[in-house]
Amino acid sequence: MGESVSPVTKPFAAALVKSTAWERVAWENEAGDGASSWLCEREAGARSDGGRRPSPEIGVSHVSDPPLLPHFTSPIIKKKLEGAVGFSNLPNQVHRKSIKKGFQFTVMVVGESGLGKSTLVNTLFNTSLYPAKDAKVELTNEIPSTVEIQAIAADIEENGVKLKLTVVDTPGFGDFINNDEAWGPILENIEARFDAFLDQENRVNRKRIVDTRVHACLYFIAPTGHALKPLDVEFMKRLAGCVNLIPVIAKSDTMTDEEVKVFKSRILDDINANKINIYQPPTYENDDPETIQENKEIVSRIPFAVEHCDFVKLRQMLIRTHMEELKEFTNEVLYESYRTTKLAETGGDLNVTSNPIKKLEADKAAHDAKLAKMEAEMKAVFDQKVAEKEAKLKQAEEELYARHREMKEQLELKQRRMSPKPPTQKKGFFGK
Repeated sequence: MGESVSPVTKPFAAALVKSTAWERVAWENEAGDGASSWLCEREAGARSDGGRRPSPEIGVSHVSDPPLLPHFTSPIIKKKLEGAVGFSNLPNQVHRKSIKKGFQFTVMVVGESGLGKSTLVNTLFNTSLYPAKDAKVELTNEIPSTVEIQAIAADIEENGVKLKLTVVDTPGFGDFINNDEAWGPILENIEARFDAFLDQENRVNRKRIVDTRVHACLYFIAPTGHALKPLDVEFMKRLAGCVNLIPVIAKSDTMTDEEVKVFKSRILDDINANKINIYQPPTYENDDPETIQENKEIVSRIPFAVEHCDFVKLRQMLIRTHMEELKEFTNEVLYESYRTTKLAETGGDLNVTSNPIKKLEADKAAHDAKLAKMEAEMKAVFDQKVAEKEAKLKQAEEELYARHREMKEQLELKQRRMSPKPPTQKKGFFGK
């Protein structure tokens, strides 16, 4: 029995019964065994009816619907133009539009303090994105309790091409005695950026969508020379599914060439053993030999030891040749995977367009909830400030009362000292 199709395709399928033998064979080859069985069934019904073929509008109860028809397309034939048309100028149109619109790129840097993250970023983009460190900063005993997330944005330009660059730094990562869940704030930040982009996509007006998603993550590995630390493995396993991971060996100038080679091999062994997906340049069938060779050289340098001539390859991959590939992979693979999971968890249907009215109501409810939360936070802060002020006033009142009492006691003491003593009478020998 064949698969049923819509009524629109039935007349066309029934017409194939009357087609020539060559057309029947061609269609059967395309549609498969279901087509053959349907045609035989259709013809058997026609013979049982005295040779009269039933009309597709009336139908026969014992004859099933035709199978799902294949998509008939004529073979593509290359044609030579007799003259200029103009669509060869399409790349120039895209180029002009891209130059006018500009580009944007967000990179995250993760690693322990002192591994040269700010220096590498400044050198990669040949500008001072990070402010100079002040040597006169006073040291304090305050220790941060969690990993901080700091974003540095800059508009840079090269040969008329504008790039809005955002560097997301994670000071405090790996600097604690207990680094359990140290990746938590970083993962939350990446997912929050996905959520912000998803929220913009679901809005009624989607003209101005701002992409703040992280397109690449440079993970700095300490030059131990042995293998990846448990924190390194756990971090990369947690984030490999939501960001393009690019491992970098920091301070590699402290190691010899042979030590770097052995260390790279051990890192790759750990990555493969833990099934961690790191970013590697994709290859395409139509790539020219030069591009294929460049990609092979880049892959051979992973993880990048930037002080051992790998810096040029890292910059080439990150900026010169694969920046758009990183953004495309983030959008089409990483973000889509997160989006599908998120909508499945919230009961969203990917095949149904959101109701604009319901979306507006949801936005209003979210806005009201946000305002209520802000009001509650402001009230809590106000109450805290009032309580602190009352405590200070009470303390000042007590101090003033104690000072008043002390001054009163001192005044009484001085008065007693200054008051004249009554004259004493001298007594005679016999007491008279």
